[in-house]
Amino acid sequence: MTEQRAIVRMWSGVVRTADRDAYVDYVERTGMAEYRITPGNLDAWLLTRDLGDDRTEITTVSRWESFEAITRFAGADVERAVFYPEDDRFLLERDDRVRHYRQAT
Repeated sequence: MTEQRAIVRMWSGVVRTADRDAYVDYVERTGMAEYRITPGNLDAWLLTRDLGDDRTEITTVSRWESFEAITRFAGADVERAVFYPEDDRFLLERDDRVRHYRQAT
């Protein structure tokens, strides 16, 4: 990570573990790709965590220069999660709102 202080945006959802790899590929081609090409995005990661009950948690983490930069990706309501057409096919649970944090160090 760079030394620049940033706004960190986090979202989580849950998919069937059997769908994990397909969903990760889908998110990489949609949301993660859009994060990375949006001016003001510093970096982005996609994390997975198997929950042990045939479900896997998916978390996206992205860092932004400012809330203005996040607006370029998410629109005026920066706390609203952004979904894509195939998300309903995969997601068992989802956060409809994202969390933002100010990077302290």
